Amino acid sequence: MKPTDLSVHLTAFLTHHLAAQRNLSPNTIRAYRDTFTLLLRYCRDRRGIALERLCLKQVDVPLVEAFLDHLEQDREVSIRTRNYRLAALHAFFRYVQSEVPDHLLQCQRILAIPLRRHSRTTVDYLTKEDLARILAQPDVRTGAGRRDAVLLSVLYDTGARVQELVDISAGDVRLDAPAQIRLFGKGRKVRAVPLMDATTRLLGDYLRECGLVRPERLEQPLFQNRRGDRLSRWGVRYILDKHVEAVRREHPGFSQKVTPHTFRHTKGMHLLQSGVSLEVIRDFLGHEHVLTTQIYARANLEMKRKALEQATDTTTFPDIPSWKNDRSLIEWLRAL
Repeated sequence: MKPTDLSVHLTAFLTHHLAAQRNLSPNTIRAYRDTFTLLLRYCRDRRGIALERLCLKQVDVPLVEAFLDHLEQDREVSIRTRNYRLAALHAFFRYVQSEVPDHLLQCQRILAIPLRRHSRTTVDYLTKEDLARILAQPDVRTGAGRRDAVLLSVLYDTGARVQELVDISAGDVRLDAPAQIRLFGKGRKVRAVPLMDATTRLLGDYLRECGLVRPERLEQPLFQNRRGDRLSRWGVRYILDKHVEAVRREHPGFSQKVTPHTFRHTKGMHLLQSGVSLEVIRDFLGHEHVLTTQIYARANLEMKRKALEQATDTTTFPDIPSWKNDRSLIEWLRAL
């Protein structure tokens, strides 16, 4: 059977265009692939279209809009996830319109499908007291506890995304002054993040204990599981959840949801509250635009507003005289 035009262009888009031309990371390519996996399953299971017969012209605006509705209503995804799936479809049809001009109108109609507006989420971050309680939980008398202590310290100190954390190898750590860690962020962007002295000492002891300072082990993962393999994102989440639950048992009033990304937000907020500019925080966290970093400024202003409201509720002000009762002022104003 002759391959369909959709199969030809979709394969070229996922295997060549995204990797070779746009140089996207494997994780981003997998996320794009997952979008088209869902779309193909929808066409097969809900529309009854055999995938070996699915052509490019069949993927039109009504089908795409029905697919997005399916994601929201049947799979109950959030608006943010819906927009992400639509962005992947937009990227594909932006590629197709230059490869197959015959479908230019169809592609532009799909590109005209707007992203759904959604409410901005507030920045969820930890206070310094709660952060200190979590960092103090690992039992440093054991090997696993020492690993967890280093992992949590590096997670906060670098403000790394969880994928950036698990991708760190021993050779990405520099302990000589100025101590720093090399992180590989979104879009294969590399940035060097400085380390505080306390984290540097913890890392130095950990590297020596694990034998990761030897030249032949520089490619080994910095954080490993029991099998010696690179720790996964879910492994990091499990470690963090374990120590957060320990804090909850000690402090029942602590009910805040904590994820690895909470540590990243916490670092950003602490930097802002210390007087660091948004441009420096943007570069530190690896944001592409300073507009992304402004979420910390908005959260900081909201925190100050609430503090002012609480202070206003408990403060009594003296009676302020009304200018309307000042006859001489009224007469002067009328004379103007």
